[in-house]
Amino acid sequence: MKLENPPSFFVMTQCQKSAWDNGWRIELKIEDGWILRASHDAPGQIGLGAASPDGPWFLAVDHAGVARELGHSSKVPGPGVARFAYPTTGDLYHAVSRAYDLAKALPDDPLLRFRQKTWSMPQTTEAERLTVQRIGQALFRDALIGFWEGRCPLTGISDTALLRASHMKPWSGCDNDAERLDVYNGILLSALWDAAFDRHLVTFREDGWPQYSAHLSPKARAALERDVTEPVKFSEMHLKYLSVHREAFSIDGNI
Repeated sequence: MKLENPPSFFVMTQCQKSAWDNGWRIELKIEDGWILRASHDAPGQIGLGAASPDGPWFLAVDHAGVARELGHSSKVPGPGVARFAYPTTGDLYHAVSRAYDLAKALPDDPLLRFRQKTWSMPQTTEAERLTVQRIGQALFRDALIGFWEGRCPLTGISDTALLRASHMKPWSGCDNDAERLDVYNGILLSALWDAAFDRHLVTFREDGWPQYSAHLSPKARAALERDVTEPVKFSEMHLKYLSVHREAFSIDGNI
């Protein structure tokens, strides 16, 4: 399948709106029907286009991590490392937004932003180190909100005040800042689930279904189980960190 080349006014307008509204505001060029865009604050570039005003619509990305998370790619030729096809402009709009959030969340963008913010900050005293740590934790939380689309994957809660950035491998146990700020080292959980996860009263199997501690009361377990309707969709990149949490869960005498 070939893209409309050059893009018609309708295709151009819809692609530009999807790009502008979702952070890809730098116009680059049009090449072989692909409308190429970049962002002021997200790494990489995207390409947008369509076979006709009726679709399908296409998104190209040059960020390997974003491509991996977006899923099954299309065989349409074009720029970047992968191209994706969508039947409607609404589907394209959501995918462009997702690509932006993922580009800002995935390694190593949070780490780079952390270094930019803290490179000149002293870390001699405990108070100074805590200030730097709070900056890192805020960036980690922002990355998790972007990766998990602003909602707890277990409960569906999207109230920001009720969501917590949960580390699988704890901050203090990480070998370096790259691990501390790796979005794959975290999961965005509602407050109750975060408390249980942080204390190793729950963990997750590799298929995403929860495991519960024998130390939970029946009432507490029922409260946790109540809103779980599907497993967490973990990426393969999560599993090395998840194994650390599962080991701690086991050591605490739960299995």
